[in-house]
Amino acid sequence: MSKVQGGMKCVKYLLFVFNFIFWLSGSLVLAVGLWLRFDPDTANLLAESDAPYNFFIAVYILIGAGGVMMLVGFFGCFGAVRESQCLLGSFFACLLVIFGAEVAAGVFGFLNKEKIIEDVKNYYETALRNNNETLASMYHEVLQCCGTESSRPPELCTVDSPEKDCVTAIENFFNEKLFIIGYVGIGIAGIMIIGMIFSMVLCCAIRNSREVI
Repeated sequence: MSKVQGGMKCVKYLLFVFNFIFWLSGSLVLAVGLWLRFDPDTANLLAESDAPYNFFIAVYILIGAGGVMMLVGFFGCFGAVRESQCLLGSFFACLLVIFGAEVAAGVFGFLNKEKIIEDVKNYYETALRNNNETLASMYHEVLQCCGTESSRPPELCTVDSPEKDCVTAIENFFNEKLFIIGYVGIGIAGIMIIGMIFSMVLCCAIRNSREVI
């Protein structure tokens, strides 16, 4: 009996620590999502009403997931402390739903990665063709580039302008942003799997201890 209780306490504390880490991870996901949404560089590049929206769809999913993760982590801590099978089962179910949503968001991002980048490239090239100097200059300032390989308008690209073309600069910029989302998502997915295992182990330990009593 004492061994069962000792093992259960060990798992309980491990789950509590995990949930605290999970809560911090949710904070990180939320922070990354808010950074990607309100980062001055990204906001300036996609500020117009007709800007490509696919990038922000993935970002909004990330912000929502971070907020839910923080909430679930808090209730997971409470369930572990109270040794409640009901709360732990709900925690497991929530993790499973979040995991599924994250996989769906990852698939969406992976399938639309090239489209997001291509849309932004077309958006810049359209601004260049329409002589939208305000928007084009914003890209030049943020990305330290000017024009494309085939077009460097003299009114925008002077002798002092950077040699790098903006099509390449846009691709590099958004690849970097999307990789950040991917790396964070993979790390959180691993944490969630561990959390689901711990919650089921603790549920079983609570049930066994009650049966022994």
